[in-house]
Amino acid sequence: MADADFNKKVVRERFGNEMARTIAGYARHWPLAVTDARQLTSFSVNADRRRAATAGTTFTKSSALVSSWLCFAAFLAFAPVYGAPAVDGLASAEVIATPPIPRPEYLQTVTDPVFGTSFTRITDPGRQLAPGVICRPAFCRHRYFSTQAWNADQSLLVIANGCYGLCFLDGQTYRPIFHRLIANEDCKWHPVDPGLMICVSPKQIFLWAPRDNVRTVIYAPDDYQNLQFGPWKGNSSDDGNRLVVRAVNRAGALVAFAYDISTRGKFPDIDLDQLPGKNRSCGISPSGRFTACFQKTDDGIEDAFLFTVDGVQIQHWPEHHRPGHGDMVLDADGNDVYVGISKDEPDKWHVIKRRIVDGKVTDLAPAGYSADASVRNIRRPGWVFVSYGGAFSKVIHDATKEPFYQEVVALRIDGSGEVRRIAQTRNARSDYYSETHASPSPDGSQVIWSSNWGDAGGPVADYVSRLTWPEAHHRASTE
Repeated sequence: MADADFNKKVVRERFGNEMARTIAGYARHWPLAVTDARQLTSFSVNADRRRAATAGTTFTKSSALVSSWLCFAAFLAFAPVYGAPAVDGLASAEVIATPPIPRPEYLQTVTDPVFGTSFTRITDPGRQLAPGVICRPAFCRHRYFSTQAWNADQSLLVIANGCYGLCFLDGQTYRPIFHRLIANEDCKWHPVDPGLMICVSPKQIFLWAPRDNVRTVIYAPDDYQNLQFGPWKGNSSDDGNRLVVRAVNRAGALVAFAYDISTRGKFPDIDLDQLPGKNRSCGISPSGRFTACFQKTDDGIEDAFLFTVDGVQIQHWPEHHRPGHGDMVLDADGNDVYVGISKDEPDKWHVIKRRIVDGKVTDLAPAGYSADASVRNIRRPGWVFVSYGGAFSKVIHDATKEPFYQEVVALRIDGSGEVRRIAQTRNARSDYYSETHASPSPDGSQVIWSSNWGDAGGPVADYVSRLTWPEAHHRASTE
């Protein structure tokens, strides 16, 4: 017998057909779960009290508690039957209340009661992760939504925040393997070679094999200092050959330049001091053809300048964060695009895609509480993984907003509105380290995200959700 049919049978035997239909009806409208659970519990307790009186038995507080929990369990049993489908469309997606579940124990795997995806808690703030290495009590989490946590073959996963260096976990079981101390260096996984990281220190670019702790210097210029990878937000091109470095030249000017690791070739400088405002970061596009630099003007506008790797400006996006809090990826047509959250008109707070070469915008999702957008799933392109903040009370009565809050959602970047709802994070953001920052593995089969499990200001741990993808979705994403 199918699980759904078995659940219905159990509920009918316990509560009768009328109560089963009532529970199923409420479960169908899961957004009203908190209020409805109370109503259903009252319904169940009163029904059991009447049955006890008829039978001449005593109905105690313990009986009421048992009745309440059985009713709520039945409600949860029906909820997945009528809950959110694995793949949905924005037009039909509904607000889904988050049922209370205990915070999983360290390395415990549980199933999301609404979406059916499994997830595992992979860090434990304050716990020893390796000999002599204890995670910070306040947070122990991955680095950033646009920084890949897994290596190329997903055999390793790195925890960078709260680990007093870098903690390397098994990429599948999440058990600690080894720890490395790093100084003032910025290292990102090589997207092709699973044994390497691409690193930038103030004086050089180097390749690092963290397992063996072996470094190979690639570029160590005498005429540049304070080299930075982004800083912090940069990635390499998808083939691992190119990156953009920000540095100070011999004349003291702040510049950015692309560098090709495979040819040991440096591209011309972009003089950032000649751009309006103050530079925030620069990065290479996934194809390795373009450099994107992000500025902040005196009036708080964060705009973008786009160049070829030879330093020729091709675009200026003067709007504020249009988009921002996002990531660059190759779309189905082979175009370098930036996917993120717009903070300016005419699509303020929408999730949008913007083409690097000509600035064309595609609206992907309406206004909502989207916070970050990651496309680190370079081996399964076509989807962006969005972290949502907000609260149930903010979205339930506002039909103009996306129906997502404290949730991780995968969204197609073709403008079709197809979504896949992955996890309810139960994350009460209170500072930077408590932000969700969901980030997918290279093939999109795993997604790492952070949560304090509803305890604002409490310890922040990392969780990993596991996904399976119908092969048709993969083919459609790459066609």
